[in-house]
Amino acid sequence: MRGTGRTEKTDKTEMKKTLLLLLLTSCCSIAAAQERSPLRRTEVITADSLDNDAELRERLRNMPNLEVGKGITFRPKSNWFSLTMRFRMQNMVGLSFDKDFTLTKTDAQVKRLRLRFDGHIYSPKLVYSIQLGFTSYDTEPLPNGNMNIVRDAIVYYVPSPKWNIGFGQTKIKANRARTNSSSALQFIDRSIVNSEFNLDRGFGFFGEYNMRQGEGFNLSAKGSVTLGEGRNWGSSAIGGVAYTGRLELYPLGRFKSKGDVLEGDFEGEERVKILLAGAYSYNHKASRLKGQRGAVMPDDATRNLGSYFADFILKYRGFAFYTDFMGRSCDEPLFDPRSNAFVYNGQGLNVQTSYLFDKKWEIALRNSTLFPESEVQPFAGYKRWNQTTFGVTRYIIGHSLKVQADMSYNHRSESIAPNYNRWEIRFQLELGL
Repeated sequence: MRGTGRTEKTDKTEMKKTLLLLLLTSCCSIAAAQERSPLRRTEVITADSLDNDAELRERLRNMPNLEVGKGITFRPKSNWFSLTMRFRMQNMVGLSFDKDFTLTKTDAQVKRLRLRFDGHIYSPKLVYSIQLGFTSYDTEPLPNGNMNIVRDAIVYYVPSPKWNIGFGQTKIKANRARTNSSSALQFIDRSIVNSEFNLDRGFGFFGEYNMRQGEGFNLSAKGSVTLGEGRNWGSSAIGGVAYTGRLELYPLGRFKSKGDVLEGDFEGEERVKILLAGAYSYNHKASRLKGQRGAVMPDDATRNLGSYFADFILKYRGFAFYTDFMGRSCDEPLFDPRSNAFVYNGQGLNVQTSYLFDKKWEIALRNSTLFPESEVQPFAGYKRWNQTTFGVTRYIIGHSLKVQADMSYNHRSESIAPNYNRWEIRFQLELGL
């Protein structure tokens, strides 16, 4: 029995030695393999390795670049294409009250949820832009039944910084407020004036010319020829199109960081900067009541619509001032009274001002007024609609991460429905990558 015990002990000792030898052999083999294949090694990235390891730096250079507010960018070493992905969302809650300050409506929704892709392919001169919307606010079905998810899908040829031409679907460059991204607003949303008269988007051909002369006089000319029925309409048997042209003057030089399409003076212009702009759009044989938007005209009717716009911007050391004037004209704005349909002939004026404190807190005041012409006032339901809005914004990471609140008061003179909402209070969180 004792001999048997010594034999078992000896066997266990030999087994341990064998396992240890196999383990050491495996470790040596793995180490040798790592030396032969440095790309398979697991490396710890440190500041020193970035300075000393050229191969690692090259690999990092081809990795996606991530920057808040500017998205995630993919760009290979060959640079034959680039892709920047961005998303943003706006979560909003709003309360509406009547003249007795009785709550009449509550809104609580993801108002906007957008996914965007930008970049170039084959050459930096061939640029593309795609934007999709996913909320009910963005994707409301069109009157012709088409889906409404695609907001932008356009390719530009950019031979030089001075000019470019594009083909596809994007914003029609008409008024400042509509061209201004909804992610870069001082208030929860754009004004009632813009809501009535803006041209939104369209499919067609677009062109821009930009004269840049440093701090001196600058100008931009923009134009488009589009289908005239708005985004995602698809096809039209009517034969009409929309022609739009816009001229922008910068007498004291351009704004910093595209400040002409970002509300407020977030960059803090050290010298006074001004924009004077005007635009006109002629929509031949429009089939929708607002041209590129709205319901379809009754009885397959069409109208020729003219839309006009004038913009003024001034920014200086955190102070910003805006004036927007716009309107629509139509020779025959009325249809069969039984249809209750009409083209809103009239004008609108929007004035707003703001001041930014230390790039953190901003206060803003806006006054907007709609003036329907006398023949359409019975259908519009008022003689004049005035809305005054006070807003506060707390910027955390610029326009990419901010918290906003505003309060509006509405007054409609000679209103057909006297029980309209007088007060609106809204709160919104904006987050974008």
